Amino acid sequence: MEQIRSLFGGLNTLLTERFGEFGPLLVVGILGLFLILLTLPVLLRKQEDPLDKLREQSRRGPKTVAPGQKQALRTSGGRGDKLEKYSNFLEPTDEEEYSAIRLKLLQAGYRSKNAVRTFHFMQFVLGIGFLVLGMLYAVMKSATGDPTTQQLIMMTLGPGAVGYMLPKYWVTRRQQERGEEITNGFPDALDLMLVCVEAGQSLDQAIVRVSKEVRSGYPALAEEFEMVAHEMKAGKDKTSVLRDMSERAGVPDVSSFVTVLIQSAQFGTSIAEALRVYASEMRDKRVMRAEEAANKLPTKMTLATMMLTVPPLLIILIGPSIYEIAQTLGNASFF
Repeated sequence: MEQIRSLFGGLNTLLTERFGEFGPLLVVGILGLFLILLTLPVLLRKQEDPLDKLREQSRRGPKTVAPGQKQALRTSGGRGDKLEKYSNFLEPTDEEEYSAIRLKLLQAGYRSKNAVRTFHFMQFVLGIGFLVLGMLYAVMKSATGDPTTQQLIMMTLGPGAVGYMLPKYWVTRRQQERGEEITNGFPDALDLMLVCVEAGQSLDQAIVRVSKEVRSGYPALAEEFEMVAHEMKAGKDKTSVLRDMSERAGVPDVSSFVTVLIQSAQFGTSIAEALRVYASEMRDKRVMRAEEAANKLPTKMTLATMMLTVPPLLIILIGPSIYEIAQTLGNASFF
């Protein structure tokens, strides 16, 4: 027992001398983190129920696959298949929370069925990775200097929090950029759609043509129109297709446009007339947005102008006077 105590005492003394006062605590934290990383795959492993496996095999039935196709089937799995067994951990159990995250990813342009799972996986990996980097940096600072407890905590937990929030920030930025792109390109798309409808094409054909024409300038808007065209060709109800488009876009202009089309179809009014009126309103709204942005520029430039102009002007005007006063006071004190 005395030998064990002396061994731990010597180890504690060595860590304290090498890494500072919090050296033993940092080493224990690193060991605990590695133990957690080692046990997570075992805890999160989803065991497959044999009964479910038998039901799946009976449902599929016997299949004869050519020898050349077996390798393709084996290598067809992707990242989503590898994360399938961790779905209970990586996906929210609450339906409302899952729907909110799924909608946000759709509005950011991530349409994969494994998007929610991949998003949480990236949060987990980046959070743990940056936390490990922060702990290593804290150990290095403890060895080279004498940081305080608050500094060690910030150096350890700060990078972990940044890594955890980084995917969320990326998705939010992508959502905003995609919404701005759809908003900027929607008036032009409505003008093209109006021309197609007045030329004698149906609404479905006009949507297909518009999706091809605006792809070079506004790819996000073209993807939305292309998806609407595919869903209509598949036989899905037009009203639900348009409403799904407004939810995926997340733009008020698109929601208003969908409402106009649904009301026009319900009341039996002319779609061309509704498009003409709404396209005119969208053009006026775009001009108003441009004027609003132009009117904001003087206000935004005022602060920069004051910071860059007033200090040099004060130095030029008051500097010589201050210098002469200082010289006068210095000579007076000398005498």
